[in-house]
Amino acid sequence: MTSSVRIVEVGPRDGLQNEPTNVPVDVRVRLIEALADAGLKTIEAGSFVSPKWVPQMAETEKVLAGLRVRDAVSYPVLVPNMKGFEAATAAGAREIAVFASASETFSQRNINCSIAESMHRLRPVVEAARAHGIRVRGYVSCVLGCPYEGAIAVSAVARVAEALFEMGCYEISLGDTIGVGTPVKTQQMIAAVAQDVPMALLAVHFHDTYGQALANVFASLEMGIGVVDSSVAGLGGCPYANGATGNLATEDLVYMLNGMHIDTGVDLQKLAEAGWMISDTLGRKPQSKVSVAMRPERDGSE
Repeated sequence: MTSSVRIVEVGPRDGLQNEPTNVPVDVRVRLIEALADAGLKTIEAGSFVSPKWVPQMAETEKVLAGLRVRDAVSYPVLVPNMKGFEAATAAGAREIAVFASASETFSQRNINCSIAESMHRLRPVVEAARAHGIRVRGYVSCVLGCPYEGAIAVSAVARVAEALFEMGCYEISLGDTIGVGTPVKTQQMIAAVAQDVPMALLAVHFHDTYGQALANVFASLEMGIGVVDSSVAGLGGCPYANGATGNLATEDLVYMLNGMHIDTGVDLQKLAEAGWMISDTLGRKPQSKVSVAMRPERDGSE
């Protein structure tokens, strides 16, 4: 098992885009800066998608402009197409992320095209990014289940991951979009994908809908995975699954890894404070058991 894990913090993008409240640019900047201060080195800063469809991510260019440049910290942004890529490069983005689904039905419902068509759209984006010296991270959704199709064949996940790898994505994040995965199924899926994509280039991204996220992370570490996505305060709820509690909370992940003597470079106290700040802004408690346990009582209300 690995001695260190790189955490990809997705709260400011994947988390906030699924929150019902639109967070102002200055607060989003303050959150990202606090996460960087806590020691996180890869922090999703936003996305260049139409504000008509994702209003929570409007003015991502202002977020990027407001961030302090740090040599060791990257701020990837999600782009769905060439228009998004052009906006991202104009804003000075140095890393982007692209996404595809392992489920045909999810692809049609989410982005109105087949998996094959989505790959056709993404290829020029990845090629343009590489020509500009911009790193590209790939996401695969529905790797352990689809809200429309149910179980997804591991071969389908492997095909999409391999296609993104062959395009030139430096890393492929395997996402359990609706949080239905369990440890054995997680390991079977990773084993299938690793036949086509080097294990060192794979990451995992779990939702905690059924309380399996940490167990699935542990199972992934046993397979040799060394990169895990998570969201401060468990920000974000999956809109496709009833009762979904959103992404795995970064605080819970760091606490577990600390207990396993696996280095993350993250200060848990500072991380929790960042989570408290954004949770207060959203008007709710953090969706992180560790964060709630760590937080001092306030005004006798907790």
